[in-house]
Amino acid sequence: MRRLLIKGGFVVDPSQGIEKVCDILIEGGKVIKVEEGIPNTEASEVIDASGLIVSPGFIDLHSHLRDPGQEWKEDIESGSAAAVAGGITSVCCMANTDPVNDNPTVTRYIIEKAEKVGLCDVFPVGAITKGLKGEELAEIGLMVKAGIVAISDDGETPRDSKILRNAMDYARSLGIPVFTHSEDKSLSAGGHVNEGIVSTKLGIPGMPSEAEDIGTMRDILIAGLTGAHIHVCHVSSKGALSIIEWAKKKGINVTCEITPHHFTLTEEAVLEFDTNAKMCPPLRSKEDVEACRKALESGLADVIATDHAPHSEDEKLVEFCRAPFGIIGFQTLLPLSLELVRKGYLTLSELIKRLSTTPARIIRKKDLGTLKPGSKANITIFDPEEEYTLTRNEIRSKSFNTPFLGRKLKGRVKFTIYSGKIVYKNV
Repeated sequence: MRRLLIKGGFVVDPSQGIEKVCDILIEGGKVIKVEEGIPNTEASEVIDASGLIVSPGFIDLHSHLRDPGQEWKEDIESGSAAAVAGGITSVCCMANTDPVNDNPTVTRYIIEKAEKVGLCDVFPVGAITKGLKGEELAEIGLMVKAGIVAISDDGETPRDSKILRNAMDYARSLGIPVFTHSEDKSLSAGGHVNEGIVSTKLGIPGMPSEAEDIGTMRDILIAGLTGAHIHVCHVSSKGALSIIEWAKKKGINVTCEITPHHFTLTEEAVLEFDTNAKMCPPLRSKEDVEACRKALESGLADVIATDHAPHSEDEKLVEFCRAPFGIIGFQTLLPLSLELVRKGYLTLSELIKRLSTTPARIIRKKDLGTLKPGSKANITIFDPEEEYTLTRNEIRSKSFNTPFLGRKLKGRVKFTIYSGKIVYKNV
């Protein structure tokens, strides 16, 4: 059986408290040893990781692969290729496909196609309700048996609190989390950007941050009522973070994620009517951005996730108010997140914890997010100092809807290893 040796890298594994130069030996898709001075003769292939960071593979809890049904934007093959180019070895994909992933047939299709592609783990998130309509619970139990790791209606989180309560009761009994896009849509309806000075300048209807705050409070209160694990997606407002802090102190089982675009960009990114900076929740104020960074620093925010949302150029090259929400994010995850380390908000180990170890815990994957001997050999190797410009040629996705196109980035993935195999390298 072939053995792969990662030699001389600076290994960062928060699950074991490892931060040192050492070697990793892999065999049969598993980590065999993490030690100093493993001789090259023990392996059939050696990666020289000198000067590079070696960590557990990144896990993205929130993405959209558009497959089945919207393959012109993205499919499982192109999405997996973009993910591993970003150092992501496990992807959770949302249920807003066509047909909706609200039954075990669609769940199995996603898993089986991802296994054939073989580049990374693809963990489906099943719908809460049939057709994402918020009216009738989907086939949750059957989807769990088929392989979903959570349930979510994504941007259509049920407005009917009774439906959401029933879903959370069910999820608790099945041992899976409920991912929520927390928003009071009656308050944000018709909005396209954050409500504030920028929306006023542009003359575009705004989405007040209070819509997110109200939705977050409702969803968390229902989680408290049921005892379910709620994971609040793409938190962007200072108010929502305050509510999550209150809930955690109260003992409610809540985790949350923040995206790189929400801790990097402010609402001013849309001043030139750039539809590639249009997302939901919208980019918010400088105060909200700083609150997101501080939440990651303190540990209030558990995870960094991309909300990778591909859209075709034709869809984005329209008037601002007609353009869909969403940007791609797999390949900008690492460089944007490393800025939190450079600016002193996180240590490198704390960053890896939010990109890998904690996401694995949330979806209950004990053999991921760690480099412990016997664990699955999903590993990311990167150079935190390499600078480059993000061009279209760099992007592996079928879509190019990112406000970071043409920007100089710092931090590049050099190798991505999935189940002990090198699935991406840039050397």
